[in-house]
Amino acid sequence: MNVIIVSDTHMPRMAKQLPEVLRNELRGADLIIHLGDWKTKQVYEELKSFAPVTGVYGNVDEAFFIEQFNDKLVLDMESHRIGITHGHGKGKTTEQRVIAQFENEDVEIILFGHSHFPLHKEYEGRILFNPGSPTDKRKQSHYSFGKLSVVRNQPLCIEHVFFLKK
Repeated sequence: MNVIIVSDTHMPRMAKQLPEVLRNELRGADLIIHLGDWKTKQVYEELKSFAPVTGVYGNVDEAFFIEQFNDKLVLDMESHRIGITHGHGKGKTTEQRVIAQFENEDVEIILFGHSHFPLHKEYEGRILFNPGSPTDKRKQSHYSFGKLSVVRNQPLCIEHVFFLKK
């Protein structure tokens, strides 16, 4: 499965449309995971025109997302368990919050957003991955999103796609 991972799109405030480099990748997606702070339903509608969409809500999302999605999700995909959350909350860092949120879950990878800071590291045998944002890079040098390849009984393969808008 070819999975595209996005977070913190904050549309339409930060962008009127998804960047072309992201839309090109979405055309080949089997699944799209959004990690929250979609902002408006328009983002969901655009994403689902490319592939099935799942995800979680973030701290700035409208009621539609809170009604349709949870703040935490565990996906079983091709013999892999994937933890998904936005990462907002009080106290601790975003990374510390997501680790605590999945402390008692048997997941190989934790996907999260909120900070807009791309991250890919291992922590206690799990992969922690934040795709950054394709529309609101804040202090980062590049915009970004993630690509995940999921194959039964094979290690997960995840990477960032970094880009600058033209």
